[in-house]
Amino acid sequence: MSPYKVDRARLQQLTDLPNVGQATADDLRLLGFHSPEQLTGECPFDMYERLCVRTGHRHDPCVIDVFMSVTHFMRGEPPRPWWEFTETRKNILAGASTK
Repeated sequence: MSPYKVDRARLQQLTDLPNVGQATADDLRLLGFHSPEQLTGECPFDMYERLCVRTGHRHDPCVIDVFMSVTHFMRGEPPRPWWEFTETRKNILAGASTK
């Protein structure tokens, strides 16, 4: 759903989350998530790695951005477009690769 249309009071299914359409909802279900509440406290980077293992291929790293938008939203932050997380993701991964 568009982050501009999300209503926190009406979260019933995965597609009610910001930036989550049917394909992402399918990915989340593949990871064992069936309701928005189940995403509370999840790590978007771990979710991405589990998705890659589960499907047997590397996904576009922008999937991490979508997962970040969802997990931040479930922490109580306002809904934001997934691309607002891209720079943060790149910085986190760059820092992880230099350690």
